[in-house]
Amino acid sequence: MRLAWFTPWPPQPSGIAGRSAELVPRLAARDHAIDVFVDERGVPLERVGDDAPAAGEVRVSSAHDFVWRHAKQPYDLVVYQVGNSRLHAFVWPYLFRWPGLVVLHDARLHHARGHAMLSQNRTADYRAEFRWNHPEAADGFEELAVRGYAGVYYYEWPMTRAVLASARLVAVHARGARAELAPVSPADRPIVHIALGSGRRDLPTEAARRATRASWCLPADAIVFGVFGGLTADKRVEPILRAFAAARARAPQARLVLGGAVDSQLDLSGLLDALALGDVVTILGPLGDDDFEDAVAAVDVSLNLRWPTALEVSGPWLQALAAGRPTVIVDHAHLSDVPTLDPRTWRRHAPGPESIEADAAAVAVAVDILDEEHSLRMAIEMLAADPRLRARLGATARRYWEREHTVERMTDDYQRAMARAAAMPPPSVDLPAHLRPDALAHAKALLDPFGAGMLSELA
Repeated sequence: MRLAWFTPWPPQPSGIAGRSAELVPRLAARDHAIDVFVDERGVPLERVGDDAPAAGEVRVSSAHDFVWRHAKQPYDLVVYQVGNSRLHAFVWPYLFRWPGLVVLHDARLHHARGHAMLSQNRTADYRAEFRWNHPEAADGFEELAVRGYAGVYYYEWPMTRAVLASARLVAVHARGARAELAPVSPADRPIVHIALGSGRRDLPTEAARRATRASWCLPADAIVFGVFGGLTADKRVEPILRAFAAARARAPQARLVLGGAVDSQLDLSGLLDALALGDVVTILGPLGDDDFEDAVAAVDVSLNLRWPTALEVSGPWLQALAAGRPTVIVDHAHLSDVPTLDPRTWRRHAPGPESIEADAAAVAVAVDILDEEHSLRMAIEMLAADPRLRARLGATARRYWEREHTVERMTDDYQRAMARAAAMPPPSVDLPAHLRPDALAHAKALLDPFGAGMLSELA
């Protein structure tokens, strides 16, 4: 197929950019011809030819080139990579007008959609789109965002109905996200699952792990916990630090490393001082891709918490699974298919079979967000003290990754989803007017003073 692929792209700081850059050449190798369309404000570009790409070729162009290229020689399918961040703002004008395969990396999009309109003072468009997406909301609820009140409530109003209604086919990376989206998804267009592939195929060597740990200047007998990615409030950095401080009495050998950019709204130095953790926490700062994966592989336990959630699958978590590291996550409904242990009982979370064998098959530890700090403390204490538990969880994590989250698995899933989407007709749906505006409206307004004749010639 000839594919148009809308996505963030390196060097933009996005896990979705990295996954697309890894995936697209693999799909091209299966005889697809792919034009990648990006936001030229964030991606350096070179001019490519006006003709269509050849089978097996990948080209990167400005999104502004899509319209004339598609008019000149229509693409077989448009693929949209969509997430709840501002890096996807350039995608929205195309997504609703040219239906395609929409891959939702996040199944809650209010932050991104709201910013795309309200940052341009398009308050009327925001009100109309919010009402269309959420007709059940109380009157006036949309005024919270219009008046500048951001917050957790954004997650409760996901703004996804228009995306689901206008796509040929929608795919998600978390199986449980389908249940969340089902009530607003068209009955004739089932949501499909595409595995998110991330992580190294080769297991880290002990020599490499020791070298990385030595660079952190930690004690040789330290049990190292790590938090990786953007260090923000929703990555639960503050609760992790409090739980870590509470666990020190029973886990004196535990150390914590923080790898990633620190959010300016997080007073990390103040927290470390208040909790007297300065001597046991190492701040690595932002890391390049290779150093990031080296760091994830070097820790003994990876802490991958997020709340509130946009129903995403964490890239750093998958990298830890690939490296055979035990991990601690939040017991999210959209990840309920992942077998996990409850640190309050060290038994398998429901749903799932209750047996010793089922407990031994768990691939991670999951904390109840309503018991977050207590459960975190228990998880830190036990994992710091029990090397056999760490080894068992690391081994099951790696096997789970090999089955569910390799890049090869992701590529196969995309192949099937693209074939299915290309065979489906575009949906017929009445969307808010601003999502499919009259492309000639501005030109008509300019010509209006010159009379109806010129307007009819233009039409």
